[in-house]
Amino acid sequence: MNTRTDLIGDMVAEDFRTAAIFKKYGIDFCCKGGRTIEDACDKKDLDPNKIYSELENLPTSGASGIDFKSWPLDLLADYVEKTHHRYVEEKTPIIQQFLDKLCKVHGDRHPELFEIRDLFNASAQDLAAHLKKEELVLFPFVRKMMNSKISGQAIEQPHFGTVENPVEMMKHEHTVEGERLEKIAQLTNNYTPPADACNTYRVTFAMLQDFENDLHTHIHLENNILFPKSIELEKEFSVVNN
Repeated sequence: MNTRTDLIGDMVAEDFRTAAIFKKYGIDFCCKGGRTIEDACDKKDLDPNKIYSELENLPTSGASGIDFKSWPLDLLADYVEKTHHRYVEEKTPIIQQFLDKLCKVHGDRHPELFEIRDLFNASAQDLAAHLKKEELVLFPFVRKMMNSKISGQAIEQPHFGTVENPVEMMKHEHTVEGERLEKIAQLTNNYTPPADACNTYRVTFAMLQDFENDLHTHIHLENNILFPKSIELEKEFSVVNN
């Protein structure tokens, strides 16, 4: 790993421990992972040398997390769907209920809660459609490519032309969700409950933070590993079939 020249998303894909360092400095490693550290630091007026130092001082031995880069693509798609898609489906209605309660009880003293709720509800609606597009269009094609690679059989061109088309759509939608959650983080002062917060208030902010963390990992696995490797795999087929 070359911390000076490698892209942030590639570094996190190589060693997921680096994600905690980027998060510490508020650097987006999922939606905006296609940048170098220097580029990201320029945008936030940070000293890149501090980040270089922390990354380079990570222990070379010991577990660095699951090596998702080595997984077969169909297995990775299954993992994302069964772990992260289900997380969104299960947690979204719970968080919505808690936000509704906060707005009723604390909205007069904390009007920002209404904007937080609106942003989360918009995210919930768009994510529901987004996940279905992945589950019904993109992931089945990834599995079909893997099956064809194993069997050595030709693969029919999909109705969407090339896998890059749905990938670009998914990446755009990831960016939209990343910006929404960034706005929620700002409105909640990075999920810090106010002094007069009750237990429900604290639990809601904790759930929102967990939701953001999970979505960051979710988007990272897709943007930085699953999507580029799917594009590479499709090109193998185009070479074989042509």
